[in-house]
Amino acid sequence: MGVKSKAAAAILVLLLFLGSLWLHGGLDYHWDSCLKGYNHINKFHQLSNSSVADAAEGPHVLEGCPGQTFQVSLLLSHLLAAPAYTSDVLLQPYLSSWDELVKFMDALGPMVGLISKEIESKTTVIRQLAQQAAENPEAELEPDVHSINSVSKEAGTKNDVEGSRHGDAYHSVRSMIWTELDSGLVDFHQQTDSGCRTLLRLHRALLWLQLFLQKLAEIPVAGRPRSPSELCREAYKSTLAKHHTWFVRRAAELAFIAMPERGFFFRLVCAQNQEELSAMLNRVVQAIGVVYDRTQKALEENGMLDLP
Repeated sequence: MGVKSKAAAAILVLLLFLGSLWLHGGLDYHWDSCLKGYNHINKFHQLSNSSVADAAEGPHVLEGCPGQTFQVSLLLSHLLAAPAYTSDVLLQPYLSSWDELVKFMDALGPMVGLISKEIESKTTVIRQLAQQAAENPEAELEPDVHSINSVSKEAGTKNDVEGSRHGDAYHSVRSMIWTELDSGLVDFHQQTDSGCRTLLRLHRALLWLQLFLQKLAEIPVAGRPRSPSELCREAYKSTLAKHHTWFVRRAAELAFIAMPERGFFFRLVCAQNQEELSAMLNRVVQAIGVVYDRTQKALEENGMLDLP
């Protein structure tokens, strides 16, 4: 094997290792056992011109982009379908949003795509927990809403409590939190395969992608626009990097170097220019912000922002 081949192999091994470390900043143990999740039926492919669509700065849903696996229109529709009640998030459209974001990352090339595999394994964890709860409803514990911090008498949470109690254990972010706290599945001192811990890792990654898309949507005032590689690296340093070790941060730099140039993103969403790209991405960024803020509030109210 030549020197170049050995170097290429070494980089590939390094990036594969990065994929396993990406979200947690260390080895997330025995995730392979969770990879056999159930087949998720997507019920959110279509969105009518309703008040939900109005939340994304206009009544019209984005059109599909022929020839692309990633569809920004589907991503937006899932994100708009996720908020529920006054401050809750429905898990099915939330996870469907991640399905589309995984396709987005896969489209950026094999090096960035390696990162998406770890994210995909985490959505599988939550779906597997949801399937187990659905198959064994008698084993579910009814959430004791009077003992949970997030459902105190604070104004604005009553609708979330009543609404989520009528769903199954993994109907929403808050119903999952209540159920897992009552069942003792969440451990605040050591790692567990809880949906709450897994959600926290996805939540951190969502902030990174939101900031990256926001930067990509910015229209340069003067001079040549910065490369997507630079923007993604900058977004990473402001978000996920704080949860990663030195080694993972260095490995992430390698993945970002291989990111496509700006013209690729025009084709990815069928945009003709930066103005069209900005209009699309700004709607997505706004929709992500709503989902992120609601998830942040639910996790914070229950002291889950630093789960090991």
